[in-house]
Amino acid sequence: MDQIKNPFSPGAGSPPPELVGRDDILKKAKILIGRVQQKRSEKSLLMVGLRGVGKTVLLNEIERIIKDAGCNTITLEAHEDKSLAELLTPHLRRLLFELDRMANFSEKVRRGLGVLKSFIGAVKIKISEIEFGLDIEPERGTADSGDLEVDLASLFIAIAEAAQDRKTVVAILIDEIQYLSEKELSALIMAMHKMQQLQLPLVLLGAGLPILTRLAGESKSYAERLFEFPEIGALNSTDATKALQEPVVRVGVKFTKDAINQIIKLTHGYPYFIQEWGYQSWNHAEKSPISLDDVQGATKTVIKRLDENFFRVRFDRLTPREKEYLRAMAHLGPGAHRSSDVAEVLGVKLNSLGPMRAKLISKGMIYSPAYGEMAFTVPLFDEFMCRVIPDFQPKK
Repeated sequence: MDQIKNPFSPGAGSPPPELVGRDDILKKAKILIGRVQQKRSEKSLLMVGLRGVGKTVLLNEIERIIKDAGCNTITLEAHEDKSLAELLTPHLRRLLFELDRMANFSEKVRRGLGVLKSFIGAVKIKISEIEFGLDIEPERGTADSGDLEVDLASLFIAIAEAAQDRKTVVAILIDEIQYLSEKELSALIMAMHKMQQLQLPLVLLGAGLPILTRLAGESKSYAERLFEFPEIGALNSTDATKALQEPVVRVGVKFTKDAINQIIKLTHGYPYFIQEWGYQSWNHAEKSPISLDDVQGATKTVIKRLDENFFRVRFDRLTPREKEYLRAMAHLGPGAHRSSDVAEVLGVKLNSLGPMRAKLISKGMIYSPAYGEMAFTVPLFDEFMCRVIPDFQPKK
């Protein structure tokens, strides 16, 4: 088998050779942009799902669709080391300059730049390139109060009015949105509320872990009326089969039915793992069709790669006690588990685990699918924990 022609692409955010099972989400994004272009209100989208389901890939595809529709985009990834203001500001600066180049002088665009400069001064962003790059007077009294919940809404209004003046739509795409602080998420929701109230052409498309739905609801009770929260899950067997078979058929290769069934069983239909098993099974095979033996032969390599990269990078961020907590969850088997059961395995009182559980949630390792229950945000992480700590002894 020619490894150069291997069609599979395991990697963080790497587009798969065949994007399947996501037509509904892409349709929602097209409707959102189309309606806003026609000055009709529509809910923005916040996609939620576990690691490895392809949220980043979907955001990238949605960005392409939006650009093809003639709209402007801002794409960023939230993380713990930078504030939302720091992440947004360089992109908003670029956007306004792009709008300024679209036609003759626009008072709305000039005002947008002035409001942005006021915002920068208020939040004290130390980015010299931006501070010296905006050679314009700040718009005094607008977006300069220092209160993010007030200022971000004012800034978004100015940006959206500039876009409206240029007869375009601005789409802000934010990945890993659950990493925003409570105040930042609240400010973002309030700003989007203003967009809908004023029917301005600025929309938000985000992606995050399942905890995002609860965080948004707790931040602002009206969040469910502002956003749709489509769940991105594992592929069903039909779509998983397409994801494996269609890319290889295009280059004259096939999987046997048994081989496909085994990969679906091993991956539980999660797109990232399908790419890993497909990639290594191709490389392991000597000829077409790729057989069950080829998949079984590749599995050891796949698990080694996942353990050393996909799982390890998350495991290494944990403290010893956090690792013990997750190992106790893994001891209980796959799926969600009651916090009281985890405490019993660890031989401790339930209330003593509260702070650790909160830290693991903030690190994006676990989430609560139902009251009193915890589950891994990373598929197959329970199996990894059993491999990496094989001698775990329950204390119950």
